[in-house]
This record gives sequence, structure tokens and C-alpha cells, in this order.
Amino acid sequence: QLQLVESGGGLVQPGGSLRLSCAASGFTLDYYAIGWFRQAPGKEREAVSCISRSGGRTNYADSVKGRFTISRDNGKNTVYLQMISLNPEDTAVYYCAASTRLFGLCVLSGYEYNYWGQGTQVTVSS
Repeated sequence: QLQLVESGGGLVQPGGSLRLSCAASGFTLDYYAIGWFRQAPGKEREAVSCISRSGGRTNYADSVKGRFTISRDNGKNTVYLQMISLNPEDTAVYYCAASTRLFGLCVLSGYEYNYWGQGTQVTVSS
């Protein structure tokens, strides 16, 4: 059974950092582009970042550029989202998703991702 599990969320003060992990079980992440998405209460889901299969291409939403870094360790079957300089607007449930449809690139569109994790809560508050 294909499964993605996010971890690393929590409560952090403004200006703080967190690293989210997206671990895969039941399949090898090497063959999938991975995206991170978030959804705040009362808001639509927002694409945050993505990384291609090889890790050679990444994309970021304007709202997180310069603060978030996506990376992958295919040997550990895990993708990471390092987040720094967090602010209250980053508060949301963060989801990772895998795409079997993207080859050599990734896109910031949830429609291209066909496997989703359950999410991890990130709360930025003093």
C-alpha cells in the first residue's frame, strides 16, 4: 500500500524554524516528483514547494522563497522541507504529495499529484 507520512510539525515562535519530513512506505520515492502543500483554516490549499524526481529542479511559491528549502534523500526515501523565519501566516496543515505524472520537473499544482499524506500541523505563534 502506497503511503506518505509527514512529520516534524509543531508549535514555533515567529522567526523560528522547523524541518518537515515526508517519508514514503510501500513504494520508492525515486520515481516520483514530490510537492509540499498547505492549508490554513478557512483558506484554499496552497502549493508551497516541489522537487523533481532527481532533485535537480525545485520550485517555490513566492510567499516562501528565500525562507523554505526543499530537498530529498532518495536513500532514506524521504523528502524534507526546511522552513526558517517562520511567521504566523505560515500556520497551516502541511501536506506532501507524490506525482507519477511529472518527469524531470515539478509543478506547483495539486492537480498533478496523485498520492497524498495526512498532513502535519504547523503553528507559528508567540
